[in-house]
Amino acid sequence: MTPAQISAGQEALESAHFQLDSAAERLGLDDGLRAMLATPRRSLTVAVPVRREDGSMDVVQGFRVQHNVSRGPAKGGIRFHPATDIHEVTALAMWMTWKCALVGIPYGGAKGGVAVDPAGYTTRELERLTRRYVNEILPLIGPDKDIPAPDVGTDEQTMAWIMDTYSVNAGYAVPGVVTGKPMPLGGSLGRAGATSRGVQIAALSALGRSPEGVTVAVQGFGKVGAGAAQYLADAGCKVVAVSDVTGAVYAPDGLDVAGLRAWVAESGQVRGYRDADALGLDELLELDVDLLVPAALEGAITEANAPRIRARLIVEGANGPTTPEADRVLAANGTTIVPDILANAGGVIVSYLEWVQNIQACSWSESQIERKLRDMMESAYGEVKSVAAERDLTLREAAHVIGVGRVAEAHRMRGLYP
Repeated sequence: MTPAQISAGQEALESAHFQLDSAAERLGLDDGLRAMLATPRRSLTVAVPVRREDGSMDVVQGFRVQHNVSRGPAKGGIRFHPATDIHEVTALAMWMTWKCALVGIPYGGAKGGVAVDPAGYTTRELERLTRRYVNEILPLIGPDKDIPAPDVGTDEQTMAWIMDTYSVNAGYAVPGVVTGKPMPLGGSLGRAGATSRGVQIAALSALGRSPEGVTVAVQGFGKVGAGAAQYLADAGCKVVAVSDVTGAVYAPDGLDVAGLRAWVAESGQVRGYRDADALGLDELLELDVDLLVPAALEGAITEANAPRIRARLIVEGANGPTTPEADRVLAANGTTIVPDILANAGGVIVSYLEWVQNIQACSWSESQIERKLRDMMESAYGEVKSVAAERDLTLREAAHVIGVGRVAEAHRMRGLYP
């Protein structure tokens, strides 16, 4: 297979395996345990037929991968994106395993997806697609087995459809089957912006100085990137550039992030915002800024563009935005990277808190949620920084040593049955 034939999902999976192998080598794991950690516990590919409004029928592929359940039920989002494939979903599930272990929540990693562009479907078609997909993966999910959440191309309405479909089959309401739900269905205060808030907490922890005047570029202005830009601006940072799939905008004196979000809500795109200059997508990554937040999809920073990146700090809002080859280039250039499994863990932390509230039939205030999120993020960052310093590792290497090590320990303690 030539490089041109390798999908983005395959590249992501290769990166995930490389990171696992590196951590396993440092931990001294034997070949059998390495193989177990590299192999998903369960992988399911399903056909999802959907009836279109004109009476025709599409059949698209859906996936659900449970990478590991040694530390608790599987947990991971569901994405609707045309490039989604089994390789991408497997990589994302693996990263979720390490992420949950790293921040100390009792979950294993999972991920799901449907290879579809949600923009090409009506709301009623998306509902039918979602419910059929859930019906196909129904044997795998449940509040004690596997708890989905929103991801790229899905939202709280998608989670409401999933919860209802599962509950109708169960015969009673089961709010704990998903997280990221609407509030009236058992959702949690603070969940919608949790991943973005976590990125802000990680960034401010890594800066080690006042955020006033810190220049920021954000690649990806979706659910994670837009929120992260707003939280960083609110903290005193100067967000000078953002991008989405349509283009990028730049304002050297700082963007009005709230105004830009209003423009995007109205127009559906970053491009054309009048209070900023147009900028090339590649140019954004290479701006001379203090902080770069890649918050789009995997593989944005590669060996090809890494030498031109001038940001001294990168905080990964997306999953897998930096390839291993780019990691080596950036490390040699003295760039600090707060890795995805730490930086974007805010979402799964508050998902966990939502699940706990559902299971215990209780509710916490937004200030309580935010305090718990901050404590868990800052504790995890402190531990990663300490291990990195003690063992002369990058933050990514240290994060994987901690996460992989905890999952490996759970495997050893549980033993192998039969």
